[in-house]
Amino acid sequence: MSVFDSLQLGFATALLPENLLFCLIGVTLGTVVGLIPGLGALTAISILLPVTYYLDPATAIIMLAGIYYGAQYGGSTASILMNMPGTPTHAVTCLDGYPMAKQGRAGPALFITTISSFVGGCAAITLMMFLGPMVAELALRFQSAEYFAVMLFGLVAASTLSTGAPLKGLAMVVLGVALGFIGRDITTGVARFTFGFPQLSDGLSLAALAMGMFGVAEILNNMAKRALKPFKVGSISLRSLTPSRSEMRRSTAPTLRGTAIGSIAGILPGVGPTIASFMAYAVEKRVSSEPERFGNGAVEGVAAPEAANNAAVQSAFIPTLSLGVPGDAVGAILLAALMLHGITPGPGLVLDQAPVFWGLIASFWIGNVLLLVLNIPLIGVWVSILRIPYDYLYPAMLLFICIGVYSINFSTFDVLVVVIAGLAGFLLMNFGFPAAPLLLGFILGPMIEENLRRAMMVSRGSLDIFVKSPISLTFLLLTLAVLLMTALRVWRMRRGHRLS
Repeated sequence: MSVFDSLQLGFATALLPENLLFCLIGVTLGTVVGLIPGLGALTAISILLPVTYYLDPATAIIMLAGIYYGAQYGGSTASILMNMPGTPTHAVTCLDGYPMAKQGRAGPALFITTISSFVGGCAAITLMMFLGPMVAELALRFQSAEYFAVMLFGLVAASTLSTGAPLKGLAMVVLGVALGFIGRDITTGVARFTFGFPQLSDGLSLAALAMGMFGVAEILNNMAKRALKPFKVGSISLRSLTPSRSEMRRSTAPTLRGTAIGSIAGILPGVGPTIASFMAYAVEKRVSSEPERFGNGAVEGVAAPEAANNAAVQSAFIPTLSLGVPGDAVGAILLAALMLHGITPGPGLVLDQAPVFWGLIASFWIGNVLLLVLNIPLIGVWVSILRIPYDYLYPAMLLFICIGVYSINFSTFDVLVVVIAGLAGFLLMNFGFPAAPLLLGFILGPMIEENLRRAMMVSRGSLDIFVKSPISLTFLLLTLAVLLMTALRVWRMRRGHRLS
């Protein structure tokens, strides 16, 4: 089946009334949570994960993915109007977006970010249409040794190449893997690390852990760090959104360069949209003939990062869906949503679950068009949302989290897990330990163990199986290279502290 025939199948799935409705719900919720500083897609997806139990697999992943890339659109609004990034990926947008707003050019800045986001997203979707099936075909050649090496590389890279202290990221990965071991042994069926709690015989609830570590912890952190008062923002008229010809001309090339950078960065584990946006900004400042304009309202400093982060979010679905290796915590939760419905991520999803995979791709096209329609005419609505008092918003979200996790298994033990995970996540966050690597370890740990044990059974205990395969050897060497780079990075950081 050709790509265009497959895409036709995808649109037949995506245009079903139920899927179309939940695509609209997803991108709208994504815009709202991206708009409100301190929330973000990860928190929203964690909270809404229980809802997916009652949806068709294709519908569930369409809605959750819509929240993910929809948040990239909404996050730029808070960055430009209030100098507060709605999500971390929009931190660099503040550098020139907020100065443009202070100069009375908030409208053009918002318009250009929407167009740049649309272009970046569309280019990455096109890349995924052609590259995703190719990666899946290649992955069919993988055996247990290759899968072990690829997953190990993805786990180490995602925890050490991202921002923050690399050793703390690795420590959280180890903790996540340890939590993933709780439950029954995959080979013998013997319960392990349950500490006498029969509720843990099937392992920790992924939904409870995710909602606690990200939803509850993030809300507690926001409540502790700022007064619960709504932001004061002015009104933005539709007429004021129109950019000048000069602004459109200056933003065209940066949008294309940012799209290219984001499309490549999204595929690489551990890079993601945040690093992609900073890379795009740095490139624009380097190639500009007037670098002194950056930081003072340069439209290029808004267009390039927004195109890059949206392209990175979309292209990150390539390894997530084709190989079953998430590049970040959001990808891990999306994979978990599929696994909850009995769908195994990886090449089988692309080749054997064509309606789900291509339906998701088709929904990306639909969702990006919906976001283009929603973000420009409804800018006044999004600005109004920023005026909601947080002392009403956050308690309601905490209540929704508890009700949602209880509705999955009707278990008060899962609610207790949410509370404990939320408090632990809040403490870890304040001590500088990132929560995302923990979730990656929790998701990938059992899969790595399963493939490791299977490979060792095939080789009768010989480790040669991991070096005889060129693919396995390559990824193991890449993992070693990442660890060496991390060690060098830590050494330089400590040396810099000593010299200062």
